[in-house]
Amino acid sequence: MTDARIIRVAGAIAEAQPLGDAALYELVEVGERRLLGEVIRIQDDVATIQVFEETNGLGLHEPVRRTGSSLMTRLGPGLLGSIIDGIGRPLEGLAERSGDFMTPGMTLPTLDPDTRWSFAPTVEAGAMVCGGDVLGVVEERPGMAHQILVPPGSGGRVAEIQEGSYTVSDTVATLDDGTTLSLSHPWAIRQRRPFAHRLPSDRPFITGQRVFDFLFPVVEGGSVAVPGGFGTGKTVIEQSLAKYAKADIMVYIGCGERGNEMAEVLHDFGRLIDPETGRPIMDRTILIVNTSNMPVAARDASVYLGMTIAEYYRDMGYHVAILADSLSRWAEALREIGARLQEMPGEEGYPTYLPNRMSRLYERAGRVESEGTPARTGAVTFISAISPPGGDFSEPVTQASLRVVGALWALDASLAHQRQFPAVDWDISYSLYTDGTTEWFAREGGADWAELRVETIRLLQRDRELREIAGLVGVDALEDEDRLVLEGARIAREFLIGQNAFHPHDAFSTVAKTYHLAKLLWAFMRTGKAALGDDVSFEKLDLAAVRRAFGSVKTAAPDALEQQIAEAEQTISDMGAP
Repeated sequence: MTDARIIRVAGAIAEAQPLGDAALYELVEVGERRLLGEVIRIQDDVATIQVFEETNGLGLHEPVRRTGSSLMTRLGPGLLGSIIDGIGRPLEGLAERSGDFMTPGMTLPTLDPDTRWSFAPTVEAGAMVCGGDVLGVVEERPGMAHQILVPPGSGGRVAEIQEGSYTVSDTVATLDDGTTLSLSHPWAIRQRRPFAHRLPSDRPFITGQRVFDFLFPVVEGGSVAVPGGFGTGKTVIEQSLAKYAKADIMVYIGCGERGNEMAEVLHDFGRLIDPETGRPIMDRTILIVNTSNMPVAARDASVYLGMTIAEYYRDMGYHVAILADSLSRWAEALREIGARLQEMPGEEGYPTYLPNRMSRLYERAGRVESEGTPARTGAVTFISAISPPGGDFSEPVTQASLRVVGALWALDASLAHQRQFPAVDWDISYSLYTDGTTEWFAREGGADWAELRVETIRLLQRDRELREIAGLVGVDALEDEDRLVLEGARIAREFLIGQNAFHPHDAFSTVAKTYHLAKLLWAFMRTGKAALGDDVSFEKLDLAAVRRAFGSVKTAAPDALEQQIAEAEQTISDMGAP
């Protein structure tokens, strides 16, 4: 391929000539240091390139070399537990070579080329295979089977396949046309992986956070936007989901976040233990780290890289959750690149194609039937944090997300300042998945789950109205029934939807505990109304005992939950007794 030369450099953007025969999104090596970049515009024989690495020191007339392929990542065993940057380079390996600061132009393969994996074939020589079929299995982590798939688009009759110990690049099978298959295969990160059928989902994605599971549930394969201003707890929520949510695989994308926050994530994830398996949480996690001081082009690529890895494990039949923190930084990268390309700006300077890009990204989530045999069903659930400036939800990134997502978990700074966690604004938040999950929750939680949810939302809405009135006339001026509503809503906020992320028995809530807390809340409301109807004054109700009972249920260990529920029921029953 003919070498081109740099004719212009502006930040993360470079222009090279002649490159008129390059392909859009083709990967190129820029300059003497061979910085990685990709072609994002071609005009006549001039190609515009976004460079994924720091361009300081890049000069005019330095060479640009084509690679003939787009930005690829290698998919195979060894991804779980890895910490990689936005273009797939392992950070631990880079640190060993260059220290704490990466040297521009340094490249390392995503998968360790020297690690050997024990491969057990599931097909025999002579079998016909096609894209998506399972060739065999590798134990990637203890208890975590990694299925070796025939790459999409490949297929034929197996001429040879053998059990043994292999690296990710060794040939494990040969087809009769001479095609060789290994434990890994490359895939373009901007290209969606194929599947057989998209499936509806009626199974909720259990987060362990009562406000989400009870009030605003999301299905496996759903998409959620989590907008919130600074200090509203987005990162803590995503860490809680990474630890407790019911997903087989977690992909955490730190997209443009501050370096100290990502350092905290790396430190905490390395110590977290999966409560179900007792093994480190990193055994089922991939961390993609792209901090705010890294080039914006790599920030753009990091989200697509995370989605591609998630789709790969989805094709094995796993439920994968993507936690992206945050898409606002990704959109800012698009804005900066668009500005350097002198594109027509849209609202607040974002490119006019921002809604289209976000829609295409969100639509890669879903529950699907995978290609190939044996039959497998997998899902990708996409939970994206958004950081609107000043907490303004009318800004373009939040609004573009709301056009596509199925659920909104809106975080409120005022609730966070009141130490409400999660600080979810129940007036703004919503879920379009509620009806689809009702049957599951009725079966696994309780038959009246949906009714309890509706009544709780009404209680919280009525509470907001009454607090506005009380702010004018004082609480003592309200009728006893209205004061009971205020107390019930307070219990709902503190004990039903509020949790302590650092308490061993309250950081995660089972569906059963959530249901019983909701039942106790409405037992309290019924008992209180009955007592007030029997001419018992509000001051005579033993509310302190009730609150202690709710607190005991909220923090009860699993083996003590039934006893605490029974004691709380008795306390509520005795509440209005003379």
